[in-house]
Amino acid sequence: MHRILCGVVAAFAYGTAAGHCRTPQTDATTITFQSVTYSDMRQLLARDATTGPVTIKATLALPEQVKDQYPAVIVVHTLAGYRDANEGYIATELRKAGFATLTYDSFAARGTTGTALQGSPGYLPIGVADAYAALRFLSSESRIDARHIAIIGFSYGAEVAHLAAMETLRSALNPGPERFAAHVAFYPGGTFAAIADPAAYAGSPILMLLGDKDDNFPVTKIDGYLAYARAAGAPAPIQTVVYRGAYHAWTVPDLTTARFYPDLVSTKKCPLLLLGPKRPALLIDGEPKPFDPAAIGACLAAAPGYSMGFDAAVRAQSIADTASFLQRSLRP
Repeated sequence: MHRILCGVVAAFAYGTAAGHCRTPQTDATTITFQSVTYSDMRQLLARDATTGPVTIKATLALPEQVKDQYPAVIVVHTLAGYRDANEGYIATELRKAGFATLTYDSFAARGTTGTALQGSPGYLPIGVADAYAALRFLSSESRIDARHIAIIGFSYGAEVAHLAAMETLRSALNPGPERFAAHVAFYPGGTFAAIADPAAYAGSPILMLLGDKDDNFPVTKIDGYLAYARAAGAPAPIQTVVYRGAYHAWTVPDLTTARFYPDLVSTKKCPLLLLGPKRPALLIDGEPKPFDPAAIGACLAAAPGYSMGFDAAVRAQSIADTASFLQRSLRP
């Protein structure tokens, strides 16, 4: 999924709407919003000046049912970028459940790919920044209920959806009142979490959908984090659902046969990297320890690769679980 820890220091972007135009479809609109790029995490957290803008092209699609305003879901893609067969398919299912959807490709907007970017400082933070840029756009869109905008993501995008829930990043990227009303992470990479603190998360509920055969993000890893946060007196607002027999990327239909991909970078043997208002830390034996780049390099090298495989039944169930969660979380 990623070589994310090269991007502890990373580029972010945020922006506002630049314009929109109708497509031939009556329920879909092509829009653009603007982002800017930070060179690293320090620059972002310090809120220093940034370089030139990046234009993100996106599709805003509405449910068939006619309403004055709709709750909305921002859909963040995998490392492979946006694909109709994955992100597009699930966005369609969410519109059937009554949600407007916004889809885009952060990598294509920058003339590159996830594979090319994954070793760069801006690899994962670009996604978080674009998600907040999308939130800012939707919050100003008259057809969208600005109080009820959620974010979902897949693998790379799931890490984005989780990171977007952290108050340190939200306040740096979006100092205004807008915030996501809910977050859903489909098979996240399992690299980041927040240092335990009552104000660590922005306050909205988070749903993590996990597979018990996902050897990139073992369920024990998130269980350990949740136990650490509870013991520190700051329980994380994270609910988990674990699907039996599910591998990483169970929603991607072209991964027809589950198999192991030895060349992929995996953090499965690495401690979670804890982010907060101060220096990052590593969660080791239930306690935050000083960040050690050498330790991260060693754990990455020790266990490369992970398995991926499509599962139609799990995809259907996880979409139903997501729609139910969003309906509860985004109800007026």
